[in-house]
Amino acid sequence: MFKFCGMKGPLGFLWLVLLASTAAAAPIDRRALVTRHDVEITCFDPSNPLSVGNGGFCFTVDATGLQTFPDAFENTTPLGTLSDWGWHTFPNPNHWSIDTFHFKSFPDLNGRPVPYADVPGKTTTPEIKWLRENPHRLDLGQVGFVFRRADGSPGTTNELTDIEQHLNLWNGRIVSRFKFDGAPVEVETVCHPAMDAVAARVVSPLIARGQLAIQIHFPYGTGDMKTADWTHPDAHETVMRQPDPSHAEFFRKLDEDTYFAAAGWTDGATMTNLARHQFEIVPRPGMNELDLVCLFSTTNIPVETLPTFAQTEVAAGKHWNFFWKHGGAIDLSGSKDPRWFELERRIVLSQYLTAIQDAGRYPPAETGLTYNSWEGKFHTEMYFWHEAQFALWGRAPLLEKSLGWYQQILPRAQGTAKKQGYAGARWPKMTSPSGAESPSPVGPFLIWEEPHPIFLSELCYRAHPEAAVLRRYREVVFQTADFMASYATWDAGKRRYVLGPVLQCAQEIFPKNETLDPTFEMTYWRWGLETAQRWRERLGLLRNSKWDDVLQKLAPLPVADGKYLFAETAPDSYNNPKWNADHPAVLNAFGFVPGPGVDKTTMANTLDWIWRNWNWSGTWGWDYPAIAMTAARLGESDRAVDALLLDTPKNHYGLNGQVYQRPNLTIYLPANGGLLYAVALMAAGWDGAPHRNAPGFPADGQWNVRWENLQPAP
Repeated sequence: MFKFCGMKGPLGFLWLVLLASTAAAAPIDRRALVTRHDVEITCFDPSNPLSVGNGGFCFTVDATGLQTFPDAFENTTPLGTLSDWGWHTFPNPNHWSIDTFHFKSFPDLNGRPVPYADVPGKTTTPEIKWLRENPHRLDLGQVGFVFRRADGSPGTTNELTDIEQHLNLWNGRIVSRFKFDGAPVEVETVCHPAMDAVAARVVSPLIARGQLAIQIHFPYGTGDMKTADWTHPDAHETVMRQPDPSHAEFFRKLDEDTYFAAAGWTDGATMTNLARHQFEIVPRPGMNELDLVCLFSTTNIPVETLPTFAQTEVAAGKHWNFFWKHGGAIDLSGSKDPRWFELERRIVLSQYLTAIQDAGRYPPAETGLTYNSWEGKFHTEMYFWHEAQFALWGRAPLLEKSLGWYQQILPRAQGTAKKQGYAGARWPKMTSPSGAESPSPVGPFLIWEEPHPIFLSELCYRAHPEAAVLRRYREVVFQTADFMASYATWDAGKRRYVLGPVLQCAQEIFPKNETLDPTFEMTYWRWGLETAQRWRERLGLLRNSKWDDVLQKLAPLPVADGKYLFAETAPDSYNNPKWNADHPAVLNAFGFVPGPGVDKTTMANTLDWIWRNWNWSGTWGWDYPAIAMTAARLGESDRAVDALLLDTPKNHYGLNGQVYQRPNLTIYLPANGGLLYAVALMAAGWDGAPHRNAPGFPADGQWNVRWENLQPAP
């Protein structure tokens, strides 16, 4: 089989093309589909660490299968052990809170002052810094090997040879093989699907020779991208007790935050306390195999409840087998276009990555549960791009695990709306489980995250059109619509409702003080309010008169020279080069949103201009799926595929499936989730799509798209 360093190429699978062409109607061989995209790494590669996880807990490893050499990943993707529940808050002697933060008032179109948690320019103060950094997601603990040379000195990455690391997607298992000091080492790493536990089995003659041990090390929290601070050992506590020789329990206290950990290992090994927060499990002489299970929790964990490695491996295998056998699947192996393998690889790996990092109790951060982007807080405008795909891929329960968070923070969102003089609930942009907004020159002014709860609730209803779904999310949907209707400002001079100013649109380069009626947000407002009205009708309620008034009188979309303006206040959208950067968000009005009120010819002209003139270096990973969805709905299926595979730095999918954006944002899960939503739309179609298989893919004989269990998009 032909291989690159770390990834299998398509040449070894040409037989699949012939097979698919003769059995196009047969069910998809899901195991073959998944396993041909197993990740293989054959060198120590700090740019492509692999992870195991269960959606709310994730453990990222180096070539050894554990977190042995974290320093090698300082400038790439830090190795972390993160969960959706593990957060830390620095001491707050000044009692800072967003509730007492000085909000700055901005006048709306009619001069009414509206308060916002604004940060002028790049201004920072101790208060602003603390509010943005807290709480921050916490690295729960580092678990790695200790390699020693025959003379007892520590080993280094350069001494690892014959590296062969394999991510077995079908069973959710990482197998790492290498040599150290001439001796072979084999490590299996798995994550328990129902417990926040990582388990490893290592087999090597190094164990008997006393050259291999396992270390557990607990860090302090940090507000930085890197989640572990090793420089303040006196700032936190670790209390360890051993109820028996093969188990340990840990109590962790960081300021006012606490959590627990427990570890179990093979009989005969012993644990020693090397330093404060640092423990080593040392096998007895003569052993050649060592198992370890390490579990993290918000509550104390009786060690007798710890699973063994074997139990964890079996549970993980059953979980991942079920995941891949059910839900959606797209098989492109019968295609003639040589790009089929790369697109299919991105699809399969993106399913794995979003399942291990984006399926917890809260909306995920851009870097998921790998390390901390924006202090580990999540950005709600990105929530769609992470998780909407679960509903289209037959996995709506994974979306619903976190969708209930809107209900939890509803009182706070209602308080924000009331403070600003609006009805309903205004959802935060950059936040944490509490729902508290973070001060920013951008975040508090964004609005395109506001209709997301309506969109995501609608996807859940489409997946399961039952009254119970309507009842579950009705309050969130209606409170969202109430805010949207009250946010629209009446322009008495032009006798219409408008959006902004003050407003930060999705194309964030536009000044918030001046932006009025951006095309995407205007369209999303229409779609959101009309969808909320349908929810009322489904529940047997009358339409809301205020919502209808806004729908009927909302300003028309701004157009000039046969193209949609990015905003009504940007008449120079197409002749001022400073505007053709950042997100081409205008296209979302007929891709992301199914375009109520959008003229297809005008949008086609808009897409064509952007395709030929955009500054791609300023885009982000989710922009390419967004372009693909617009192109697909316009019938430009060739361009839809081209957009997904556009060769730009921010659309590069690494060997591990992660999408690089910039030096301090080396992975970007909204790109993976966006890709999955786009290809589901292209394969299963959308409301009003042409009646043919895979209407978003070219029908020129170059693409053979077989799919199962996908839902059409709105």
